[in-house]
Amino acid sequence: MAQQRIQKVLSDQGVCSRRAAEQLIAAGRVKVNGRPVTLGDKMDPDIDKLAVDGKNIPVRRKRKYVYIMLHKPRGYLTTASDERGRKTVMDLVQGVRQRVYPVGRLDKDSEGLLLMTDDGAFANLLTHPKNGVGKLYRVTVHPRATEDQLARLAGGVVLDDGTKTAPAVIHVVAEESATAEKPGRSVLEMTLYEGRNRQIRRMCAAVGLEVARLKRSAEGPVKLGMLAPGQWRELKKSEVNALRNAAQSKAPEE
Repeated sequence: MAQQRIQKVLSDQGVCSRRAAEQLIAAGRVKVNGRPVTLGDKMDPDIDKLAVDGKNIPVRRKRKYVYIMLHKPRGYLTTASDERGRKTVMDLVQGVRQRVYPVGRLDKDSEGLLLMTDDGAFANLLTHPKNGVGKLYRVTVHPRATEDQLARLAGGVVLDDGTKTAPAVIHVVAEESATAEKPGRSVLEMTLYEGRNRQIRRMCAAVGLEVARLKRSAEGPVKLGMLAPGQWRELKKSEVNALRNAAQSKAPEE
Protein backbone atom coordinates (compact mmCIF):
# COMPACT_ATOMS: atom_id res chain seq x y z
CA MET A 1 0.00 0.00 0.00
CA ALA A 2 1.21 3.54 -0.71
CA GLN A 3 2.44 5.82 2.04
CA GLN A 4 -0.34 7.69 3.83
CA ARG A 5 -0.36 10.55 6.31
CA ILE A 6 -0.57 9.14 9.81
CA GLN A 7 -3.56 11.26 10.84
CA LYS A 8 -5.46 9.83 7.86
CA VAL A 9 -4.67 6.27 8.91
CA LEU A 10 -5.89 6.95 12.45
CA SER A 11 -9.08 8.53 11.12
CA ASP A 12 -9.71 5.76 8.59
CA GLN A 13 -9.36 3.15 11.34
CA GLY A 14 -11.98 4.91 13.46
CA VAL A 15 -9.58 5.79 16.27
CA CYS A 16 -10.62 9.45 16.20
CA SER A 17 -11.34 12.28 13.78
CA ARG A 18 -8.51 13.59 11.59
CA ARG A 19 -8.33 16.81 13.59
CA ALA A 20 -8.13 14.87 16.86
CA ALA A 21 -5.42 12.67 15.32
CA GLU A 22 -3.38 15.76 14.50
CA GLN A 23 -3.67 16.83 18.14
CA LEU A 24 -2.50 13.39 19.32
CA ILE A 25 0.50 13.59 16.98
CA ALA A 26 1.37 17.13 18.10
CA ALA A 27 1.24 15.97 21.73
CA GLY A 28 3.79 13.22 21.01
CA ARG A 29 1.34 10.41 21.78
CA VAL A 30 1.66 8.62 18.42
CA LYS A 31 4.51 6.32 17.40
CA VAL A 32 5.30 4.40 14.24
CA ASN A 33 7.69 1.47 14.57
CA GLY A 34 8.41 2.61 18.12
CA ARG A 35 9.44 6.15 17.19
CA PRO A 36 7.45 9.36 17.87
CA VAL A 37 6.06 11.03 14.77
CA THR A 38 5.35 14.64 13.83
CA LEU A 39 2.65 16.27 11.74
CA GLY A 40 3.19 15.54 8.06
CA ASP A 41 4.89 12.17 8.62
CA LYS A 42 3.63 9.22 6.58
CA MET A 43 3.51 5.46 7.02
CA ASP A 44 2.80 2.34 5.01
CA PRO A 45 -0.27 0.70 6.64
CA ASP A 46 0.79 -2.70 5.20
CA ILE A 47 4.24 -2.66 6.82
CA ASP A 48 4.59 -0.11 9.61
CA LYS A 49 3.40 -0.60 13.19
CA LEU A 50 1.19 2.15 14.62
CA ALA A 51 0.65 2.89 18.32
CA VAL A 52 -1.14 5.54 20.40
CA ASP A 53 -0.20 5.99 24.06
CA GLY A 54 1.76 2.75 23.83
CA LYS A 55 -1.22 0.75 22.56
CA ASN A 56 -0.88 -0.93 19.16
CA ILE A 57 -3.48 0.08 16.59
CA PRO A 58 -4.22 -2.79 14.17
CA VAL A 59 -4.84 -1.54 10.65
CA ARG A 60 -7.77 -3.42 9.21
CA ARG A 61 -7.91 -4.10 5.47
CA LYS A 62 -11.05 -3.87 3.35
CA ARG A 63 -12.86 -2.18 6.17
CA LYS A 64 -16.60 -1.72 5.89
CA TYR A 65 -17.36 1.87 6.77
CA VAL A 66 -20.52 3.14 8.39
CA TYR A 67 -22.45 6.12 7.03
CA ILE A 68 -25.48 7.42 8.89
CA MET A 69 -27.91 10.31 8.92
CA LEU A 70 -28.97 11.71 12.28
CA HIS A 71 -31.86 14.10 12.90
CA LYS A 72 -30.09 16.28 15.45
CA PRO A 73 -32.49 17.92 17.92
CA ARG A 74 -31.87 21.33 19.43
CA GLY A 75 -29.87 21.28 22.65
CA TYR A 76 -27.18 18.80 21.55
CA LEU A 77 -23.57 19.72 20.78
CA THR A 78 -22.02 18.51 17.54
CA THR A 79 -18.84 17.11 19.05
CA ALA A 80 -17.42 13.75 20.08
CA SER A 81 -17.16 14.76 23.75
CA ASP A 82 -17.70 17.74 26.03
CA GLU A 83 -15.56 18.60 29.05
CA ARG A 84 -18.56 20.15 30.80
CA GLY A 85 -20.68 17.03 30.47
CA ARG A 86 -23.27 18.57 28.17
CA LYS A 87 -25.35 16.44 25.78
CA THR A 88 -23.65 15.64 22.48
CA VAL A 89 -24.78 13.91 19.30
CA MET A 90 -22.76 10.88 20.40
CA ASP A 91 -25.45 10.23 23.04
CA LEU A 92 -27.94 9.66 20.21
CA VAL A 93 -25.97 7.06 18.21
CA GLN A 94 -25.20 4.50 20.89
CA GLY A 95 -26.61 1.72 18.73
CA VAL A 96 -24.26 2.26 15.79
CA ARG A 97 -21.98 -0.78 15.37
CA GLN A 98 -18.79 1.29 14.98
CA ARG A 99 -17.69 4.60 16.46
CA VAL A 100 -18.68 7.40 14.11
CA TYR A 101 -17.94 11.12 14.07
CA PRO A 102 -19.88 14.15 12.82
CA VAL A 103 -19.30 15.37 9.27
CA GLY A 104 -19.29 19.14 9.68
CA ARG A 105 -21.42 20.66 12.42
CA LEU A 106 -24.72 22.10 13.55
CA ASP A 107 -24.63 24.47 16.50
CA LYS A 108 -26.32 23.66 19.78
CA ASP A 109 -29.48 25.66 19.04
CA SER A 110 -29.90 24.30 15.50
CA GLU A 111 -31.50 21.06 14.35
CA GLY A 112 -31.83 18.80 11.36
CA LEU A 113 -29.73 16.59 9.14
CA LEU A 114 -26.27 15.68 10.41
CA LEU A 115 -24.13 13.12 8.60
CA MET A 116 -21.84 10.89 10.67
CA THR A 117 -19.26 8.31 9.60
CA ASP A 118 -16.03 6.52 10.47
CA ASP A 119 -14.70 7.09 6.94
CA GLY A 120 -12.21 9.92 7.36
CA ALA A 121 -11.58 10.36 3.63
CA PHE A 122 -15.32 10.67 2.95
CA ALA A 123 -15.77 13.22 5.74
CA ASN A 124 -12.81 15.26 4.49
CA LEU A 125 -14.19 15.22 0.95
CA LEU A 126 -17.56 16.60 2.05
CA THR A 127 -16.17 19.26 4.38
CA HIS A 128 -13.38 20.58 2.16
CA PRO A 129 -14.31 24.21 1.41
CA LYS A 130 -13.38 23.93 -2.27
CA ASN A 131 -15.83 21.11 -2.94
CA GLY A 132 -18.94 23.16 -2.21
CA VAL A 133 -21.63 20.57 -1.52
CA GLY A 134 -24.81 22.62 -1.04
CA LYS A 135 -26.68 22.43 2.27
CA LEU A 136 -30.35 23.43 2.46
CA TYR A 137 -31.69 25.14 5.59
CA ARG A 138 -35.14 26.31 6.66
CA VAL A 139 -34.65 29.49 8.66
CA THR A 140 -37.20 31.56 10.59
CA VAL A 141 -36.06 35.15 11.19
CA HIS A 142 -37.37 38.21 13.00
CA PRO A 143 -38.40 40.80 11.91
CA ARG A 144 -39.81 40.29 8.43
CA ALA A 145 -36.94 40.39 5.93
CA THR A 146 -36.81 43.23 3.43
CA GLU A 147 -35.83 42.87 -0.22
CA ASP A 148 -32.56 44.65 0.55
CA GLN A 149 -31.73 42.22 3.36
CA LEU A 150 -32.51 39.22 1.18
CA ALA A 151 -30.34 40.57 -1.63
CA ARG A 152 -27.44 41.14 0.75
CA LEU A 153 -27.72 37.61 2.15
CA ALA A 154 -27.78 36.15 -1.35
CA GLY A 155 -24.83 38.18 -2.56
CA GLY A 156 -22.59 37.57 0.44
CA VAL A 157 -22.17 39.62 3.60
CA VAL A 158 -19.21 40.67 5.73
CA LEU A 159 -19.24 38.79 9.03
CA ASP A 160 -18.16 39.98 12.46
CA ASP A 161 -14.60 38.74 11.86
CA GLY A 162 -14.23 40.77 8.65
CA THR A 163 -14.57 37.84 6.23
CA LYS A 164 -17.17 37.80 3.48
CA THR A 165 -19.47 34.86 2.84
CA ALA A 166 -19.88 33.23 -0.55
CA PRO A 167 -23.11 33.83 -2.51
CA ALA A 168 -26.11 31.83 -1.25
CA VAL A 169 -29.47 30.89 -2.74
CA ILE A 170 -32.39 32.44 -0.83
CA HIS A 171 -36.13 31.70 -1.23
CA VAL A 172 -38.95 33.18 0.83
CA VAL A 173 -41.31 30.42 2.02
CA ALA A 174 -43.67 32.48 4.19
CA GLU A 175 -43.98 35.97 5.66
CA GLU A 176 -45.92 37.61 8.47
CA SER A 177 -46.21 41.33 9.12
CA ALA A 178 -45.75 42.69 12.64
CA THR A 179 -48.79 43.11 14.88
CA ALA A 180 -49.31 44.46 18.38
CA GLU A 181 -48.99 40.92 19.74
CA LYS A 182 -46.29 39.45 17.50
CA PRO A 183 -43.17 40.68 15.73
CA GLY A 184 -43.01 40.21 11.99
CA ARG A 185 -41.16 37.21 10.61
CA SER A 186 -39.98 35.52 7.45
CA VAL A 187 -39.45 31.83 6.80
CA LEU A 188 -36.57 31.35 4.38
CA GLU A 189 -34.95 28.49 2.53
CA MET A 190 -31.22 29.12 2.35
CA THR A 191 -28.73 27.02 0.40
CA LEU A 192 -25.10 27.49 1.44
CA TYR A 193 -21.98 26.11 -0.20
CA GLU A 194 -19.61 26.68 2.71
CA GLY A 195 -19.68 25.85 6.41
CA ARG A 196 -18.34 28.51 8.74
CA ASN A 197 -19.03 28.47 12.46
CA ARG A 198 -22.65 29.56 13.16
CA GLN A 199 -22.64 31.01 9.67
CA ILE A 200 -26.36 31.56 9.06
CA ARG A 201 -26.88 33.20 12.44
CA ARG A 202 -23.93 35.50 11.83
CA MET A 203 -25.08 36.29 8.28
CA CYS A 204 -28.54 37.23 9.49
CA ALA A 205 -27.15 39.32 12.34
CA ALA A 206 -24.98 41.21 9.84
CA VAL A 207 -28.11 42.43 7.99
CA GLY A 208 -30.20 43.09 11.11
CA LEU A 209 -32.17 39.83 11.38
CA GLU A 210 -32.44 37.46 14.34
CA VAL A 211 -32.71 33.70 13.80
CA ALA A 212 -35.57 32.19 15.78
CA ARG A 213 -35.27 28.67 14.34
CA LEU A 214 -32.79 26.94 12.06
CA LYS A 215 -33.14 23.47 10.57
CA ARG A 216 -30.96 21.71 7.99
CA SER A 217 -33.18 19.68 5.69
CA ALA A 218 -30.77 18.46 3.02
CA GLU A 219 -27.08 18.06 2.22
CA GLY A 220 -26.34 17.74 -1.44
CA PRO A 221 -28.73 15.11 -2.89
CA VAL A 222 -29.56 13.59 0.54
CA LYS A 223 -32.73 14.80 2.28
CA LEU A 224 -33.79 14.51 5.93
CA GLY A 225 -37.29 13.41 4.96
CA MET A 226 -39.52 12.08 7.74
CA LEU A 227 -36.75 10.98 10.10
CA ALA A 228 -37.85 11.94 13.62
CA PRO A 229 -35.73 14.17 15.91
CA GLY A 230 -33.16 12.12 17.82
CA GLN A 231 -33.40 9.19 15.39
CA TRP A 232 -30.81 7.96 12.90
CA ARG A 233 -30.62 5.61 9.94
CA GLU A 234 -27.87 4.21 7.76
CA LEU A 235 -27.44 5.85 4.40
CA LYS A 236 -28.17 3.79 1.33
CA LYS A 237 -25.22 2.96 -0.89
CA SER A 238 -26.78 5.12 -3.59
CA GLU A 239 -26.91 8.07 -1.17
CA VAL A 240 -23.24 7.67 -0.21
CA ASN A 241 -22.25 7.50 -3.88
CA ALA A 242 -24.40 10.52 -4.70
CA LEU A 243 -22.76 12.57 -1.95
CA ARG A 244 -19.30 11.50 -3.06
CA ASN A 245 -20.10 12.38 -6.66
CA ALA A 246 -21.52 15.77 -5.67
CA ALA A 247 -18.30 16.64 -3.87
CA GLN A 248 -15.95 15.22 -6.49
CA SER A 249 -17.74 17.04 -9.30
CA LYS A 250 -16.74 20.32 -7.63
CA ALA A 251 -13.32 19.27 -6.41
CA PRO A 252 -10.35 21.11 -7.98
CA GLU A 253 -8.26 19.22 -10.49
CA GLU A 254 -5.00 17.78 -9.19
